[in-house]
Parts: sequence; C-alpha cells; structure tokens
Amino acid sequence: MRRIVPAIIFIFLCCPIPAPVALNSDSPEASEKAASRKTQIVILGTGTPIADPDRSGPSVAIVVNDTPYIVDFGPGIVRRAAAAHRAGIRGLAMPNLNRAFVTHLHSDHTVGFPDLIFTPWVLDRVEPLEVYGPKGMRAMTKHILKAYSEDIAVRLDGLEPANTTGHMVNVHEIKPGVVYKDRNVTVKAFPVRHGSWKQAFGYRFETPDRIIVISGDCAPSQSIVENCDGCDVLIHEVYSQAGFRKRPAAWQKYHANFHTSSRELAEIATRARPRLLILYHQLLWDTTEEDLLKEVSQGYGGKIVSGCDLDVY
Repeated sequence: MRRIVPAIIFIFLCCPIPAPVALNSDSPEASEKAASRKTQIVILGTGTPIADPDRSGPSVAIVVNDTPYIVDFGPGIVRRAAAAHRAGIRGLAMPNLNRAFVTHLHSDHTVGFPDLIFTPWVLDRVEPLEVYGPKGMRAMTKHILKAYSEDIAVRLDGLEPANTTGHMVNVHEIKPGVVYKDRNVTVKAFPVRHGSWKQAFGYRFETPDRIIVISGDCAPSQSIVENCDGCDVLIHEVYSQAGFRKRPAAWQKYHANFHTSSRELAEIATRARPRLLILYHQLLWDTTEEDLLKEVSQGYGGKIVSGCDLDVY
C-alpha cells in the first residue's frame, strides 16, 4: 500500500471514493475486492522510458467478465499480468492474454511485444494473439516473428510439446472508429496528437457497466474531451509542470509537443468531466506524486488518483 498512500490521502481530502485495490499486497481482502467487480481496470505499468524499477512500461488491462483486453505492452507487463493473476485477477491467466490494442509504436509502449507473443504461448495459450494498432504494426510483427524463427522452430519441431497456434499473431491495422466488438466490450479508436507521429490513438472502452477512456501518449487533444464526455474513468498521461520548468530547452520543446502538462490536463479533465481521473505514464522529474496531484487539482476539482503498477479500479 506504500506507493498509493499519497493518492489516497489527497482524494480523501477532496472527495472520497473507494481506494484502489493494491495487488502488491498478499491480503485476501484485496483479492475479494478485485474479484467483486464486473469490469476491472488493472494498471499493469505506469512507466516511461526512464528505467524506474518500481514502474513497468505503460500498459493497462481492462478485464470484463474475466476476459482481458490489454492496451499497450511496455517492458515487464507480462510479469505484471502474472502478479495480478496471482493476487486474484482470474482473467489475467497467461492463456487468456490474446487481445491487445496499441496506441502508437514508441519503443516504451511496444518493447514487451515479443514477451506477449511468446511467453503466454509457452504457458499454454492456444489462440493466436489478436493485435489492433496503427500502420506499421504489421511490419513490426513480421520482423519479430522472423527474429525468433529459430526459437519457434525448436519449440514446434523439437521435444517440447508446444501447440502450433499460440505463437501466431493476427494484426489489424486500424483507422479511427469502432475497431473491436464482442459481448463484453465495444472498443473505439480515436486520433490523438503525439508530436511527429503520423498515427497515435486513444481508446474508448464501453462495457456493460463502465465507459473507460485511455489517452495513450498525447499532447492536449480535443478528441479526449469528445470521447470521454462524462465517462466513468479517464486514464491520462501527464507530466509535472514544476519539473518541466527545470528541463533543458530542447527537452521542453519535445515534451510540449508530445505530452500533456498537469495544468493542461486539468483543463482537459474540466471539460471532459470523468467520474474518476487516473494519472499514468507520469513524468515527475524530481517532484513527487503528491506534488503532481496538487498541480492537477489546482485547475480541476474532480476525483483524481495517481496510478501505480498493480492498482485495480
């Protein structure tokens, strides 16, 4: 619970909401609470390119009726999924990890792709991995499978009793609009502004009991406001305005064009009106999560938490 204390204190002072379930706890109460919700948001990773050992690469799992839908696969997320499963999130069993949505192709959001392809296969995933993402996803997948071709051959043709389908990947290069639908979710992709990337997407998940919007990496984008519009949960990237002021000019130019400041996020959230705002992919730069929450709250009066790896909402 240590890493979520600042967020909980802040929310209590503003407007009390149920605290997240911390999966990095062995408490049976955590497992029971996590299992009691039809739609669960599991924060698998909140990291950035900074190699912070407490934050795996960016990834969020939307789990509906024990079926997981993963958004982005930064480094370490398969192990995070295993930790969440061990703590009581039944849907994140390895064989179930077969649907993923990619916001954009930055390395910190995709370095875990080979892990997501091969580890669940070795651990008995039979269904091919279905991946939805921007143009370039197909080429990336082709090259990864080629790079691991010897591994695949040894597992299929050697003594290992590997199945013949779980390593396969079906790639869907998407355009804005509804990109996926089943009995649990309708998933809509919408464009966001992320510097010089030609394609970067946010996602809106509509489940039987919740509407969840995930920004991906982006500078302030009107599409976030339009797709949230009073949604249940908005999960949005953010950087500290105070930390930003200490950055070199070249990095300030980069971040201002690729990402969203705490002040800008407050303006977006005020117009988007989510019932809960979750900060992720936080760039703190020698500030604290409590500082970041205060920065956002100076311009936004709604409910806010700063997400940590293995939090459940």
